[in-house]
Amino acid sequence: MTPFGIKDALDIIIVAMLLYYLYKIMKESGTINIFFGVLAFIIVWVVASEIFEMRLIGTILDKVMSIGLIILVILFQDQIKRFLVELGNHNRWKFLKNLFRHHRSGNSHDDDRRKWVMPIVYACMSMSKSKTGALIVIEQSMPLENYEKTGDIIDATINSRLIENIFFKNSPLHDGALIIAHDRMKAAGCILPVSHDTSIPRSMGLRHRSALGISQATDAAAIVVSEETGNISYAYKGKITTRLSSTDLEHRLSRLVPDE
Repeated sequence: MTPFGIKDALDIIIVAMLLYYLYKIMKESGTINIFFGVLAFIIVWVVASEIFEMRLIGTILDKVMSIGLIILVILFQDQIKRFLVELGNHNRWKFLKNLFRHHRSGNSHDDDRRKWVMPIVYACMSMSKSKTGALIVIEQSMPLENYEKTGDIIDATINSRLIENIFFKNSPLHDGALIIAHDRMKAAGCILPVSHDTSIPRSMGLRHRSALGISQATDAAAIVVSEETGNISYAYKGKITTRLSSTDLEHRLSRLVPDE
């Protein structure tokens, strides 16, 4: 029997990390039950074919696994894409970049951050007072170009007045989402995926479900201003927080900006 060594421990740690990241992404996307189902099937497959050496069951499960992997890739292509994007996110490898360059002052970074954070906060607070419904999506690591194409391209500087005009009730773009990427207002009137999570309260409308849907399908953050109550909600990583104050919103948006 081969003794348990460092390579074996490293092998277990890597597999555990991959399973953890998959679990986190599936949980955020609302497909956690499928994750547990697939995990249970793999455990049964390993136990039957490797431990008890059941040839007939092992052969059948081998065939199912070969076909099942293709089906899983088709069904969960968005989750797989998000997993690879998060794995390659430069923030996860920031410590390697810091070895090859000096740490820069964060003053200019803070100034750049406030250039786009505060106009969004001001616009949301103004729309909250007037009970103007709004849905704003802020791109992170995963590109949102496919969603931008469903709306009208703007490509404008982030401006609170312009945001309010887009979501004005008589505006043709007020029903869709505004997508912000690379410190620019990229597109408005965009169509987003709707979350079918059964745990969402019935009081939340289509805007809230769309905000939660885009946060489950991608790593983007979404802000919702309720047309009925004027409350501000924030969806990120598959979770939605309601009734935010201006300070709360500013704090959450500031944390989206990656550290240099």
